[in-house]
Parts: sequence; structure tokens; C-alpha cells
Amino acid sequence: MARFASANSASTRFADPRSARFADPMSEMNTTPLIDVLLVLLIMFIIAIPVASNSLPIDLPQPCIEDCPPLPADGVTNKITIDTGGTIYWNGTALDQARLTRTLAAMRRLPVEPELQFEPAANASYAVTAQVLNVIEASGASRLGFVGNERYRQFDAE
Repeated sequence: MARFASANSASTRFADPRSARFADPMSEMNTTPLIDVLLVLLIMFIIAIPVASNSLPIDLPQPCIEDCPPLPADGVTNKITIDTGGTIYWNGTALDQARLTRTLAAMRRLPVEPELQFEPAANASYAVTAQVLNVIEASGASRLGFVGNERYRQFDAE
């Protein structure tokens, strides 16, 4: 009977639900090694990738130290307009393309180039507008501005 009792006591010892042999299996994965490896890889990539620099070389004007020339006065503007009939106007005076070429050449010879404003009418001929822009470009005018574009912010389809 002692033998039975010892066998019985041994079986009760292993049948204890708190023992490791009968414990529930772990259902979640151990992510600690995975996180450690990912952190090491992240640090390696941060060190290996060079710092990206988005810089553009810009020649900034140098400050005038002494004997600075005065800034030119910007009070002169000339306006070229084109009406719906294709007539070219220089400050309100009608002229043709040949005279426009001569006028632009005379303007370029001035000591300070005046501002040139270009304003074609909404229904002006595209061909005439393109020809006038070609004449302006060929003249070498560097101070050209398009005025009146704010009228066309809203586009009404008919």
C-alpha cells in the first residue's frame, strides 16, 4: 500500500495545474529580438545615408562699401497695346511693326532702359500678338511686363 501511495502521490505531484508540464502554451510571439534587430538596422541606415542637401548656388550682390552709384529712378514706362482689329499702339499712338522695331531700338539706346508693358486686348489676334512679342524679343528688351492679366482670373465658358 505504501507503494501505491507513493505512486499516487507522485501522480498528484505532476498533475498539479501550476506545474510547468501542464501549463498553457504561450500564444504570443516574442517580439523583443525582432525590435532589437530593427533598431540596429535603422541606426545603420541613418549612419550610412549621407545628409541630403537641397542647395542652389546663387550669386548674391556684393554690398557697396564706398563710392556707391545712386540707384536709377524708375519712373518711365512705355505701354504696347493691341486692339481687337490688330492695330498696335505705343503709348496710345498707332504704329506698324517696322516703326515698332525702330522705337524699341531707340528705347534700348537710352542710358536707363524704361519698363515696357504689354497689354493685348482679350479678342486680339493671336498672330499679331505673337509677331509683336517676337519683335520685342528680337529687340533685346529686358524689362518687359504683362499687364491686365488679372481681368482673366475667372474663365466663363460659353
